[in-house]
Amino acid sequence: MALTDREREIVDLLRVDPLLTPAEIADRLGTTRAAVNVHLSHLTRKGVLRGRGYILSEEPSAVVIGGANLDIKARSAAPAILATSNPGSGSMAAGGVGRNIAENLARLGTPTYLVAAVGNDAMGERLLADTSAAGVRLDHVHRSGHPTGTYTAVLDATGELVLAVADMTATSNLMPEHLGPLRELLAHAGLLVVDGNLSAPTASHALDLALAAGVPALFEPVSVPKAAVLAPLIAADRPLFAVTPNREELTALTGLPSGTDTELLAAAASLHERGVAHVWVRLGSRGSLLSSVDDEPAFVPALSAAVEDVTGAGDAMLAAFAHALLAGHAPRQAVDHGTAAAALTIESAHTVRPDLSPRLLAQALAERTDRRPTPA
Repeated sequence: MALTDREREIVDLLRVDPLLTPAEIADRLGTTRAAVNVHLSHLTRKGVLRGRGYILSEEPSAVVIGGANLDIKARSAAPAILATSNPGSGSMAAGGVGRNIAENLARLGTPTYLVAAVGNDAMGERLLADTSAAGVRLDHVHRSGHPTGTYTAVLDATGELVLAVADMTATSNLMPEHLGPLRELLAHAGLLVVDGNLSAPTASHALDLALAAGVPALFEPVSVPKAAVLAPLIAADRPLFAVTPNREELTALTGLPSGTDTELLAAAASLHERGVAHVWVRLGSRGSLLSSVDDEPAFVPALSAAVEDVTGAGDAMLAAFAHALLAGHAPRQAVDHGTAAAALTIESAHTVRPDLSPRLLAQALAERTDRRPTPA
């Protein structure tokens, strides 16, 4: 939603003197202090003001809409044996694809707003507290009547995923009518990230709002079943800036095989025909493929990493990609940022590295790029 006339008047005053008090603003505009406080609150929620002292935001913000849940991880102490009990260890932490992307973005310094659904329960309170502490702005999180979602993952002794079960009922019941604030946020955002945990009507509504606001949209399919459900949303009359599937999700989105490089490129080309400017396909240990409408496709090798836990690597990858785009990097260079963030996350026991920072990412880019393996 665009700024109201009164909000524009307040912004104009603050550009000249950001230290004006609400009372002084009220005097200059001939209104009440209470009314000014309401307008200032709206401007903060819209991302126009940040921090105290009414500092006008100059950094482009990211808006992420998608899943937020608690991650419950169990890791076997030895090679996992199915259909029986395995000795090991367990942990619980804030998770969810959209939420993880938002936390990674915030830790990298991008002003980030999360739109998600969280239950009115103890798990929801913990999730919100942990996410807020990481710097994500949560003014627009919907408090659902459904329990806070959970993602339960079983890892083997090497950190590779064996099995996962997701309860995303709260997220799947996030409806278009719950997205009222999203219009306001997009009025001043630089990028929208939509994750595939959303229902088709809600994802469609979010993408429509981004198109109307002229905000580039990135779509993360999340999984093969969800990619198949949301595939019809990718259409030439609603162009997307980027789609970020893995190989199997690409097949689900296109209905085309993707087993060989030739098939990968053909499937990516079919998404270009449906209005996607950049198709970034994750290829596991091989790295990734960036296929762009106006450039030659590039196979980008993965960076070296000692695997501790693969959970969350894809979320960090997309977040660093988005962060680099907002910083002005071209998509190919943004892919390098994403690749480095994935390597850093794989080496951590955490789904989101708590020490992730612009400096750590820059160091990984500088130190590891020269040691990147030769493309397959």
